[in-house]
Amino acid sequence: MTDADAMPDPSPALAVDRLRIELRSGRRPVPLVHDVSFTLRRGERLALVGESGSGKTITALALMRLLRDPLALAGGSISLGGDTELTRMNEKELARIRGGRVAMIYQDPLTALNPVLRIGHQLVEAIRLHAPLSKAAARTRAIELLGQVGLSEPASRIDAYPHEFSGGMRQRVMIAMALSGDPEVLIADEPTTALDVTTQARILALLDDLVSERGISVLLITHDLGIAAGFCDRVHVMYAGRIVERSDVFSIYANPLHPYSEALLDAVCRLDIDLSHEIPAIPGYPPAPTALPPGCVFNPRCGSRQPVCQMDAPPDVLVGERMAACHFAAERERPVDATPIEVGPR
Repeated sequence: MTDADAMPDPSPALAVDRLRIELRSGRRPVPLVHDVSFTLRRGERLALVGESGSGKTITALALMRLLRDPLALAGGSISLGGDTELTRMNEKELARIRGGRVAMIYQDPLTALNPVLRIGHQLVEAIRLHAPLSKAAARTRAIELLGQVGLSEPASRIDAYPHEFSGGMRQRVMIAMALSGDPEVLIADEPTTALDVTTQARILALLDDLVSERGISVLLITHDLGIAAGFCDRVHVMYAGRIVERSDVFSIYANPLHPYSEALLDAVCRLDIDLSHEIPAIPGYPPAPTALPPGCVFNPRCGSRQPVCQMDAPPDVLVGERMAACHFAAERERPVDATPIEVGPR
């Protein structure tokens, strides 16, 4: 793995090496995720950002080994804690890992929760899957968890159905369920997308407190760079199934090395800009997996492209401790003197 994720700790919380995912529904497989590699350090918050369709969610599902036909894991390694290779496990072995050592908060809690089962039933089931508790003890634990995630009157609300809760309350239930097995790694897939701004801030503050108290490593999947700025330590930018930039959160906001990262930042609504002018949008659309352009995959939408960008795929260029898959990454680096503007809730 040749990226800025190199670290002295021989046992990171999560290490992904050359992960490949394919769609197998036609005559030949279609690559969707191309040799994605990264490490998540213990106690760290890492953001995987990009537009819809960039490959973030299917990467997260692959980490949980939840891909189903016609999606398939085509290669690569997923190592948990430096001692557990998830790609070699069968379903029975994975059942002990999911929700235990690694857990996931799904994007839409209304669809992730079973609508015909009470909240308490679902929480108790998750708790007993990873701990030898009686139903009564697991129910007590479930009430404690609901209280810890900020749900008021948890003892009286534990027997409610999902549809009786608001979006923010359902998200709190999902967080409680994810934390029920005391995971080492928490994957949060767009955990605040469907929430209003106030509820979003509360959920992020809650997650911030919980992961700090428990020392959990978090992989945050998001298209919202403001959330990444406020919550995470490092950012990996993903485009067309590839990681095109790896950076600490300070540097990427102050000096993005890849034109795609810069375009994403330009499209963020900020309080320090003149809102009478239209916020710039990235021209065009991400390429279809079956029609990737030659050269740099971002070149048809890039305002800085040169002839070499249309002919040759860029290498991963190391610039200090950062990386960008751009022919001109080194030239784009500039000194960072000022603190970037806060755009997140942290």
